[in-house]
Amino acid sequence: MKLDVLFDPDSQAIGLLIRREREARGWSLEELAAKAAVSKAMISRVERGEASPTAALLGRLSGALGLTLSQFFARVEAMGDRLVRAETQHRWRDPATGYLRRQISPPASRDLDLVEVDLPPDTRVAFPAASYSFIRQLIWVLSGTLVFEEGETTHHLGPGDCLLLGEPQDCAFVNPTPHPCRYVVAVARR
Repeated sequence: MKLDVLFDPDSQAIGLLIRREREARGWSLEELAAKAAVSKAMISRVERGEASPTAALLGRLSGALGLTLSQFFARVEAMGDRLVRAETQHRWRDPATGYLRRQISPPASRDLDLVEVDLPPDTRVAFPAASYSFIRQLIWVLSGTLVFEEGETTHHLGPGDCLLLGEPQDCAFVNPTPHPCRYVVAVARR
């Protein structure tokens, strides 16, 4: 049984979904750029499939569109199954950091998402508060050390530790060690 299935949607599929979501809201490129704090030129490149977005960029765009990354990828996948076997759970690797994200929950679970993340050694992935303004989150560390920067507050988490995030603030997931860190993020809509 093969367990390492990497979900690798092509740039065209990601770009097409961003364009569809933007147009469904009646937004121009300028409006999405302002809401996501991303340049209009970058969004245009992503929509045309000319740029492969990083986790941080997708976080900004999906947050501006009112979608979690899980919901965004579920729409890309266009699947409606209630059961997703381990070998078919989609994985996505951030081309900038090597951050590996595995979608655990089935796309049909719209109100609750479970995501497993492998954060490489000496890695920092930051997200703006806008990415979290419409959701509640728990972080549960499975292995390694995670430093979670939540605005001005820093949380040091080890295996088994679980953190309920507070009000939306700019944040960063940091692995300051030379060892990998694995954690689960549970996401529920507000």
